[in-house]
Amino acid sequence: MSSLRRRIFGAGTPDATPAGSRDASPAAAHRSSAHASNSAAHAEAYTAVPATELAQLASTSKARTHGGGRKRRNVWIFGLGGLFGLFVAGFTASSTVGFDALVDMAGLNDLTLDSILDVLPAGLIVDIQKMQSREKDAVNYDSFAVGLHARSQGVEAKYPVIMIPGVISTGLESWGTGEQSRQYFRKRLWGSWSMMRALVLDKASWKRHIMLDKDTGMDPLGIKLRAAQGFDAADFFITGYWIWNKILENLATIGYDPTNAFTAAYDWRMSYANYEKRDQYFTRLQHHIELAKHITGLKVVLLSHSMGSQVLFYFYHWVEASGPGYGNGGPTWVNEHIDSWINISGCMLGALKDLPAVLSGEMRDTAQLNAFAVYGLEKFLSRQERAEIFRHMPGISSMLPMGGDAVWGNHTWAPDDLPGQNLTFGNFLSFRQPNNTASASNLTMGQALPYLYNHTEQWYRDATQQAYSHGVAHTRQQVEANALIPSKWVNPLETRLPLAPDMKIYCFYGVGKPTERAYFYRADNEPLMPDKTGPPRVMIDTTVSTPDGFVDRGVVMGEGDGTVPILSTGYMCNKGWKIKRFNPAGVKVTTVEMPHEPDKFSPRGGPNTGDHVDILGRSSLNDLILRVAGGKGHLIEERVVSGIRGYAERVGVYEEEGEGEEGVGRVDVDVAHGDGDGGDGA
Repeated sequence: MSSLRRRIFGAGTPDATPAGSRDASPAAAHRSSAHASNSAAHAEAYTAVPATELAQLASTSKARTHGGGRKRRNVWIFGLGGLFGLFVAGFTASSTVGFDALVDMAGLNDLTLDSILDVLPAGLIVDIQKMQSREKDAVNYDSFAVGLHARSQGVEAKYPVIMIPGVISTGLESWGTGEQSRQYFRKRLWGSWSMMRALVLDKASWKRHIMLDKDTGMDPLGIKLRAAQGFDAADFFITGYWIWNKILENLATIGYDPTNAFTAAYDWRMSYANYEKRDQYFTRLQHHIELAKHITGLKVVLLSHSMGSQVLFYFYHWVEASGPGYGNGGPTWVNEHIDSWINISGCMLGALKDLPAVLSGEMRDTAQLNAFAVYGLEKFLSRQERAEIFRHMPGISSMLPMGGDAVWGNHTWAPDDLPGQNLTFGNFLSFRQPNNTASASNLTMGQALPYLYNHTEQWYRDATQQAYSHGVAHTRQQVEANALIPSKWVNPLETRLPLAPDMKIYCFYGVGKPTERAYFYRADNEPLMPDKTGPPRVMIDTTVSTPDGFVDRGVVMGEGDGTVPILSTGYMCNKGWKIKRFNPAGVKVTTVEMPHEPDKFSPRGGPNTGDHVDILGRSSLNDLILRVAGGKGHLIEERVVSGIRGYAERVGVYEEEGEGEEGVGRVDVDVAHGDGDGGDGA
């Protein structure tokens, strides 16, 4: 694929948007005169392209829109349109043999991008290369710019860095050698074009590989998928769609490489306990951290994104715990080995979209498609199939919302309701047909989880409730008892931060982008898939919308980063970890919110995006990461621009009477023999 990319696009890929549009770093200015003079001396090495050259690029691009280029481009679009038409025809064909027959007829079984290029006119390929080259010249001046700027201010690699990616960030590749898996050997069935090809041409086989066994929660017999490792596991999702690549570029600029930076990828489909049982993931992570400290003599900086922050929070408990299969590090291990935790868009209290995904195979991304796209999607991968896939990925259910009504509100009120709001967010699932057998009265979060369990299979219910907990521990005694119960370890409202007074936590997350907060539902009258039985099904009611966009095709919109609501990314950072029982060692937490201010001409939002995934390319985020890794995190100033502190004060989680007047002791944790009261779901 890399050779193909070079063949079309040449070396390198287009990157971010101009440095002039980057927002300022929240870090305080700190530059010596020597660094200042050095910066001035070498500024031209990495500043923007001169205005004359940009003008030339612009005029060349404008001229290109006229003349012979237009004719070639139209031929190209026509050809690709024909190929798209074949796939559309497949979607509308018979669900049994129509699409397979179409593929055979068109000779697409052995289709590759190379074979497409072989039949395209040579002049057309040259055209594509020239178009890409001009775009690359226009934006390449920003590549590595954040790192170069930080380096000019004296920031250089100091602490070893370990990155824990999120769900979309980690590729999964096949290592099976059975007959059904040989064609996919060492190909990624999640996070590559191989995934897209397998999904389109052999959907049944792709589903068999990607879905875990419902009884063991691990690979089905004869299937072997594993998380891809190394930087390649997380830099790009598919060719051209970067994830961690921007951060890697800038880390490299200040002196990082594979000897002092590491990516701890994991198979996000499994429950957290099975990470260790099958792959020894937490043991390997512990050893990487210990080795990094042994080699450098310095503690480690941990970066986590999205679900990766939940995985890391679980690891803090695992590494302290005593007993077979645990880290046996004791209560001081984290303080002795971790300098800082950079928590990027961490869904610490879950992702609300996870519940409708598991319940009905839907979320905002599917509900708001246009009618033609919905028809094609349902023909190809129906709601029932999507829900089935999500339920066979127990790791996804770790992001079911935590905190119940105390965090997410009740029938009349929610902490993040705004003045004049006609509908409360507290009604998480609203039914317009309450008398239907498949429906219920409006449900709060505390009622929605039991509703989910009652409308899914028994094996899913048992596996999820055994692996995770979603309540609140209201007393110090409950919090300490939960240190003995691994199912509580993913929930920061039931367990505490490690006893690491020297560790620093930095919470960086986006705000100001409409994010799904509640849903309207109705009965789903579509026929069941063959050989499937179960309780009555429901689906998002896409007929419900409001003129102001507050409700958009059945999805009630709130505040967040486009994927995770602000109560999940921001509550623990701004309030929860200020409560003594959840942070008995007084770990310092610094929060920097990043308003979503997208570049209207950039498909990924540009350098000021606050989007959940695209924020990884945000200039100010990259700058802050470099400063923490370079030992200058103490210069970062807190910046909160949303209403999260007001929302947090209204959350029904309070300090225990007398809490904070005395320190909280640490009990020895022997998980193999422990049990205790885990709190409640209020």
